[in-house]
Formats: sequence, structure tokens, C-alpha cells
Amino acid sequence: MLPASFHTTVAELAQLPADSLAEVAFAGRSNAGKSSAINVITNQRRLAFVSKTPGRTQHLNFFRAGAGRYLVDLPGYGYAKTPLAERTRWQSLIGAYLGSREPLAGLVLIMDIRHPFTELDRQLLEWFRPGGKPVHILLSKADKLARSHGMTALRQAQATLAELGYAGEVQLFSSLKRTGLDEAEAVIRTWLQLPKPEPRR
Repeated sequence: MLPASFHTTVAELAQLPADSLAEVAFAGRSNAGKSSAINVITNQRRLAFVSKTPGRTQHLNFFRAGAGRYLVDLPGYGYAKTPLAERTRWQSLIGAYLGSREPLAGLVLIMDIRHPFTELDRQLLEWFRPGGKPVHILLSKADKLARSHGMTALRQAQATLAELGYAGEVQLFSSLKRTGLDEAEAVIRTWLQLPKPEPRR
């Protein structure tokens, strides 16, 4: 697991932590399983709030994972009932953060394995592209598909990421079954320059 604790909520770029050395951002469409992924990776039940109302996260939530190291929960996107003005503000905040934040080491993008690379996912990747930093895609809810179908979706997603020209990897992930947990945690620890965890007993 990757221990973390809540640090602060940021509504505008001027509020970003000044002591940050490395950050890993988590992004995804509303209902893609982003909050559940953060919770299982940190082995906590409610570090990131899992809401029955998609689109609830409206700011950048920072979780401290070590001295100067942060996990950053970005607002979910694509929820139709969110007012247009609010969606526009979120997009401005997310776009500016992803495109210009110096300590940002990488992006973990959570996609529902049944609906990967939507138009909004691609838009978010374009916001992230200018920094030339790596992306790691979690194909969430992998338990919803048979293993063979999951592997097919994985290969297709890997091909799409390569076609789009991004440095990074794609993996299967399930918060419910804890599938892919060790792989995801290893990537995040590398990006944050954190030591490897003790072997699980």
C-alpha cells in the first residue's frame, strides 16, 4: 500500500503547495472509479470521497504521501448535470494545472474498461501533452469483463495510446478485486521517488 493523508484542497493555482517536490495526478470521467482507485492504492476506505453523485469533486485535493510528495485528485469530468459555468471553471483549473505544474511527475488516468478513450479523455490528454510527462492508464472495473475480453481491451488501449504518441503504459485494474494494485503502486512510487514497500506477508 501507499500511505497517504489529506493535506489541502485547492480552488485556484495560487493555492498549490509550495513545498512540493513531486506530484502524481489522478484523473478520470465521473463514475470511472477514480476515487475507489485512490482509496485501494492507499489502503484507506474514505481518503478520496466515493460519491453516489458523480461530479462531486470540484477542486484539486492533495494527499501527502511523504515529505514534499503528493497524490492529487482532480475533479471528475463529463457529468452532464454539472452546471456549464462550473464545468468551464473546472476545465480551466485542470488544464492549467496539467499543462504547467512543474512538480507534476506523471498522470494516472482512470478509464472504465468498457468505455476507454472517450472524447473527454482525449481532451484531457491533450492538456497534459505540453509537459511531455508520462501517463499511466488504469482500465478500471476489469472485473466486469471476462479475462479474454479484458486482454483484448488492454491490447486495443495500448495501441490507441501509442497512436496518440504518449509515453506511458496501460494496465488492467479493479478496485473491487484489487487487480493490478501492485503494478499501479510501483509506478506511482517510482514517479514520486519513494522507496519500495516492505514485502507483503
